[in-house]
Amino acid sequence: MPDSQASALVTRLERLYTGVVSDCLDAVGIRGNVMSAAIRPVYPAARLAGIAATVHATDVDGVPADPADHYKGIIAAVDALRPDEVMVVSTTRGSVWGELMATASRYRGARGVVVDGHTRDVTALAELGFPTFCTGMSAADSLGRVEITAAGIPIECGGVAVRPGDLVIGDYDGVVVVPHEVADEVLARAEQKVAGENVVRAKLAAGMPVAEAFREYGVI
Repeated sequence: MPDSQASALVTRLERLYTGVVSDCLDAVGIRGNVMSAAIRPVYPAARLAGIAATVHATDVDGVPADPADHYKGIIAAVDALRPDEVMVVSTTRGSVWGELMATASRYRGARGVVVDGHTRDVTALAELGFPTFCTGMSAADSLGRVEITAAGIPIECGGVAVRPGDLVIGDYDGVVVVPHEVADEVLARAEQKVAGENVVRAKLAAGMPVAEAFREYGVI
């Protein structure tokens, strides 16, 4: 997908929210692309929308003998990030993310990170305002516990298959993945539904019965 086309999709995606995107994935027959509810934002206002940059994490037991190999995988993955990308990390028991990696990622134009594992430096991440979604917090370093062994390959994160180039959106309700081949259709449906919801919201606030609103507008 050309960069300009991907950037245009991200601009549209960031105007939406996870619930409506999930509903529109349901409408095209994709019903399993909401990540596990265990993956939460590290601060409530965190929101992200971008293009998946996938990395595969492997749990290990022991520090590499060569210091040049320390953190090699995560360093390479962060240095390879491009504008509008969201790093998506596969399932791991350990902690692979923190303030310094977020700082470097922000400089590169990345829009956030989703980790099916732990993170640390949580207060600093919140102060930095870098959207970070994870399963929990842990002070334990990744060195000798987790290695990033591959990047740019299909992975699983939060129970959802994620491929490079898929769209990812996250907010306080969770994280949703939009396969790139249906992105334009799903976004168009979501934009239309949001417009309908805005009308129905005003009608409900003015006292229209819910049953009547649904019968007339088909949105609820």
